[in-house]
Amino acid sequence: MNTNNRRLPAEWESQQAVLIAWPHKLTDWNYMLEEVTGCYISMAEAIVPFCPLIIVTPDQQEVKPLLSHLPQERITYFETDTNDTWIRDYGPITTVDDNGRLFLNDFKFNAWGLKFAANLDNLVTKRMHKAGILSGEYVNRLGFVLEGGSIESDGNGTLLTTSECLMSPNRNGDLSQEQITEHLKEYLGVSKVLWLDHGALDGDDTDSHIDTLARLAPNDTIIYVTTTPDDPQYPALEAMQRQLQEFTTVSGQPFNLIGLPLPHPIYDPDDPGQRLPATYANYLVTDKAVIMPSYGQPKPDLLAAQILKIAYPCHDIVPVDCRALIRQHGSLHCATMQIPKSEH
Repeated sequence: MNTNNRRLPAEWESQQAVLIAWPHKLTDWNYMLEEVTGCYISMAEAIVPFCPLIIVTPDQQEVKPLLSHLPQERITYFETDTNDTWIRDYGPITTVDDNGRLFLNDFKFNAWGLKFAANLDNLVTKRMHKAGILSGEYVNRLGFVLEGGSIESDGNGTLLTTSECLMSPNRNGDLSQEQITEHLKEYLGVSKVLWLDHGALDGDDTDSHIDTLARLAPNDTIIYVTTTPDDPQYPALEAMQRQLQEFTTVSGQPFNLIGLPLPHPIYDPDDPGQRLPATYANYLVTDKAVIMPSYGQPKPDLLAAQILKIAYPCHDIVPVDCRALIRQHGSLHCATMQIPKSEH
């Protein structure tokens, strides 16, 4: 039950900054560092015109020369060690109260259910707040495991998530679904939690993060991934679509559903049998642009951009080639985290 008059803003509301964590040689990117660095430069180029950027990096002197062509007054650098770059899942999940004050909720990050090392990433939010990089009140939620990529908010009391992720035994395995629902309502100020029980992408090691499958959008809309009947993922995604058709808003109305086709299958060049979880649903929304992952597929990339323009008619749709990012089983939204603008 929400008793603190706080709410979780929608991603398309006004933002003070977007966070990214720069790849370096001590991350899993080391074997393809030059290629993925190029992708991060492209992400920075896409974000900076629309929103200030905060870059988390162990060594800002390595990053600054790469971005010297961008307006430096739009970029803040914060030096700290990291395990990896997926800051969506260890950055602050920010709520706002009735007076417009920000609360930086620092949930426990355990690398998607103890799959990888996370000791450094789990400290980043606290260190950023202590250094004064992030404004707002720090809220210690380290007793509860929650990743930013596992939840979607419409800013109006609805939270969308997946049972595959939040019910994972290695996250909050001692809690029932009802108990997790109550925690989400208390911590994030939501009044309705929609649990999606179906849908998964091959190669996804997050246990079905919602931001790979379905995204809340303005005007009571859900954008969700679709595929063709010859795709082995088709049955699960069809079941997901049927469940989405049953969901209703806080006011009891059905959602407007917009299908977003997947790109053509992409496979790991180092493991040709491994399909990578490429999805156009993994986009970042600022208050003026949708920064969309593209995958070097002209027709599917263009179609995805056209569909997103339907949901966001007043936004610029800005594609960024994320073929490098997908090699580590994530994409653009996973690599970013927005900080809402304070209204105080």
